[in-house]
Amino acid sequence: MGDVAVGARSGHDGEEDRGRPVGAAAPAANDAAPASGNGSGTTEDGAVKDERSGTEDQGAGGTPAAKKQRSFWKELPILIGIALVLALLIKTFLVQAFSIPSASMQNTLTEGDRVLVDKLTPWFGSEPDRGEVVVFHDPDQWLAGEPTPEPNAVQVFLSWIGLMPSADEKDLIKRVIGVGGDTVECKGTGPLKVNGMALNEPYVYPGNTPCSVDDQGGQFKVKVPEGYVWVMGDHRQNSRDSRYNQSDKNRGMVPVKEVIGRAVVVAWPINHWDTLPVPDTFDQDGLKNQSAAALSVAPQGLALAGVVPVALWRRRRIAPAETR
Repeated sequence: MGDVAVGARSGHDGEEDRGRPVGAAAPAANDAAPASGNGSGTTEDGAVKDERSGTEDQGAGGTPAAKKQRSFWKELPILIGIALVLALLIKTFLVQAFSIPSASMQNTLTEGDRVLVDKLTPWFGSEPDRGEVVVFHDPDQWLAGEPTPEPNAVQVFLSWIGLMPSADEKDLIKRVIGVGGDTVECKGTGPLKVNGMALNEPYVYPGNTPCSVDDQGGQFKVKVPEGYVWVMGDHRQNSRDSRYNQSDKNRGMVPVKEVIGRAVVVAWPINHWDTLPVPDTFDQDGLKNQSAAALSVAPQGLALAGVVPVALWRRRRIAPAETR
């Protein structure tokens, strides 16, 4: 009778438990009793259940069950949403496309060209420099009287994600000629001078003179205040730029804060693809005014000021070792 409890597990012949004390088998029998319905997560056939969903993660043979993939049509809206968010972030912080609406920058840019504007570097304190082609907000009614196009729904959407410029924004594109502290002047037909240095301007539209002979602003001598830039179009006789807006509140200057960014490449059409580097004429040493020269020396002075304390500290550490 004492052997009845030994090997009393379901389906076993009791050989592996033979010789074990009778009292030791009872807990084992009790441990095997809860087969289901007690929240232990096991079933009679050994499959594991998910306690939250009640679904089995493994089949009867112990192999993982294949997970059902999400339908492509269910994932598509998510992918589109991510793409739109990325496009909006890129438009806001990195780069934005603009369309050239007029001939004021010919032949560098022609009407209908699409340019990509770098909007990232201004976030790190970069300011417009001489020779750069920049896009900026209308500083003071420069575009007054110009017709505003009526975009369709597709154009509105493309402008929202940065693939087209917004029709609501009043933006212009010109070349920076003078920065804060510069003196810019035009006499007769030219050449254009910055800080007394004549500019060789191969980018000026063929047949145009660097300076326009008229009494409406083509003849001038101005001092650019700090925080502003003086801009002019490459098509000198067909550009309403700083020269012809000297009666506005900024005296024709463009506040740096209104500059959106620098145009770096012509992206469309393909046969117009080109980069927009700074012309060599703006690398002349004579163009650098005193403030610019001071800025160029400042980093070297800071570097020297940083090296001296380090050198003294090293000498103090090394000196005791040399006297031993």
